[in-house]
Amino acid sequence: MKRKRWNELNRRQQTLITAAAAVQVLLAAAAALLDLRRRPSAQVRGSKKLWAAAAFVNFVGPIAYFSLGRRDDLR
Repeated sequence: MKRKRWNELNRRQQTLITAAAAVQVLLAAAAALLDLRRRPSAQVRGSKKLWAAAAFVNFVGPIAYFSLGRRDDLR
């Protein structure tokens, strides 16, 4: 099966893909924000406000927060 380019998809397919991507980004941001809200400041590397803003940067922000922003060694 040949892969289609974006402009070869019909309007419905483009809408579904866009909606799925938006849901994925929002869920990732929501997960990061929820974790950030529940985590004490001592367990966060840097400013919680900065990480909250970064959580909305596509999918890179939440991934960066979960991989770089949390301190799991302090328990």
